[in-house]
Amino acid sequence: MKRLDPAGLPLRLHLFLLRRGAAACVGAALCALGVAGWIWVALRPGAPAPVAAPRPIAQAAPAVLVMAAPKPPSTPAQNLALFYDVLGEQRYAEQQVGTLFALAAKAGLSLSRGEYKAAYDQASRVHTYQVLLPVKGPYQSIWQFSLQALRAVPFASLDEINFKRDSINDTALEARLRLTFYLKATDGAVAP
Repeated sequence: MKRLDPAGLPLRLHLFLLRRGAAACVGAALCALGVAGWIWVALRPGAPAPVAAPRPIAQAAPAVLVMAAPKPPSTPAQNLALFYDVLGEQRYAEQQVGTLFALAAKAGLSLSRGEYKAAYDQASRVHTYQVLLPVKGPYQSIWQFSLQALRAVPFASLDEINFKRDSINDTALEARLRLTFYLKATDGAVAP
């Protein structure tokens, strides 16, 4: 094992710093000064002891961890009831279409006449109201309208969106949006 010669330490330090460059020398000197300053302030005689910051009252008492019991899994009947609770009501379908027209006007889109088709799915006992809307306007406005429509009508789905531009210079696009509203019967007797 090689012994470290204390007499050669300054030379080794000098060669090490020359290899690292001037920035490393300055950085090492600043670090050394910082450590020395910290030691001088912390360990000088008569220095006041550091004071801990006062804790808020809520944190003054030790926290007690309470493990909540895990929520039992939902039964299929509960899941089905939740599904039917989220559906819109069939009697308000036309009002939801009115909401779409209001959102389109707010977004500055021109909305042509739409096509509407009502249906009933026997297996799921859900009414659907499909709306095909041709809109015209800037691309960003069409996407904002689509997202706002889904927020305003949470029981709707955006099934399809097609964009069409007549020429490359047109700033306005023509788009066809197909939305489907999922509805329960007005009397609420849909769910088993």
